[in-house]
Amino acid sequence: MKIGILGTGMVGVALGNKLVALGHEVKMGSRTATNEKASAWVKGAGAKASQGTFADAAGFGELVFNCTSGTGSLEALKAASASLKGKTLIDISNPLDFSKGMPPTLFAGNTDSLGELAQAALPETKVVKTLNTVTASIMVDPGKVGGGDHQLFICGNDAAAKATVGEFLKTQFGWKHILDLGDITQSRGTESYLPLWIRLFGTLKTAEFNIKIVR
Repeated sequence: MKIGILGTGMVGVALGNKLVALGHEVKMGSRTATNEKASAWVKGAGAKASQGTFADAAGFGELVFNCTSGTGSLEALKAASASLKGKTLIDISNPLDFSKGMPPTLFAGNTDSLGELAQAALPETKVVKTLNTVTASIMVDPGKVGGGDHQLFICGNDAAAKATVGEFLKTQFGWKHILDLGDITQSRGTESYLPLWIRLFGTLKTAEFNIKIVR
């Protein structure tokens, strides 16, 4: 597939490396077509990797991942909006506000979420929220912890888009258990998990963990 990645941080790089290794063509987008982090990634990732603006990456991808930081996410999506019409966007961003230091607070929650704000900003795009509750290394290799016997959450308004994304995550990344929470408003729950995730990270001294639902 041709896949677009919005964002040049740790998550974008981890996804890009995995997807290129699987044989996909990947274009990494940022504010400028000559972003230094994207250039360094392209140089290391090889012939199937390329870079451009947010709009370039969105236009290139049959499937697009939003890996931008929460505070810059809506601006990035606005820049790419015309190229995202009719497409499925996998939204991994979280509404984390680090302006007052650690631990961060959430700038959206309770009555809204970043997933909902993304969908509202992109009415002609099928936004699917997932992967935002685990660290980058686990996103692309869930078997690193517990043999992969743990849950990933997914939500969105379009059932067909969720099914497509779920199958992609299973076949490409190896996820075994994907729990569909419902429509995009369920992003409020998965994003609100982040304050607990950050405290678990501090206690466990590793980001490589996830939760398992037992009933």
